[in-house]
Amino acid sequence: MPKIALVDDHSLLRNALANVIKTFPGYEVLFQANNGRHFIQVLDPDDLPDIVLMDVSMPVMNGFETTRWLNQNYPEVRVIALSMQREEWTVIRMLRNGAKGFMLKETDLEDLRRGLNEVANKGLYINEILYKRIVHTINQDPETVQANEWETAMNLSEREKEFLRLICTEKSYREIATEMCLSPRTVDGYRDLLFEKTQVISRIGLVLFAFRNGIARI
Repeated sequence: MPKIALVDDHSLLRNALANVIKTFPGYEVLFQANNGRHFIQVLDPDDLPDIVLMDVSMPVMNGFETTRWLNQNYPEVRVIALSMQREEWTVIRMLRNGAKGFMLKETDLEDLRRGLNEVANKGLYINEILYKRIVHTINQDPETVQANEWETAMNLSEREKEFLRLICTEKSYREIATEMCLSPRTVDGYRDLLFEKTQVISRIGLVLFAFRNGIARI
């Protein structure tokens, strides 16, 4: 039975989520916390949650910091980020800090259930609204996708891999161009070519590709 912890500074939302999750067969709500610091204080190393639903924007200690701390200290605990924000950098930064999933707070109950199941069983979930903007492979066979991705990754040039590692940072495309001693137009060319090679449609998609295939490390 997967154990869930909820970390959110909005008690009404947190309690509502807890009540909903309690209706999902096979899930247990272990505890709640109102920010990252509170979460660390009540976390029991001898009774860890399997999944943490983590608000991104919180006072005292936010979701970015808390997820990074958790990934460093208890990497077996999987974080699903919850946010009102759709910006690419919010998703990318949470993934870099160790989150295994990302859901918008406006998600419906079926998405919430699916997200918990995907992270518990497969290790990664991105809200469908965002996922459609990230990759085209949502309905493809996972083993085929993995094999195709690995082959693509193996055939990338060192320069393309360098570019992929840089887009996993918070650098803008212009800053990446400067670091690689290239023109912004050439960097745009790298990006568009990699979109084609990896069959993704956004920077987030490239970041996920880089993480999945060991080109960049969280």
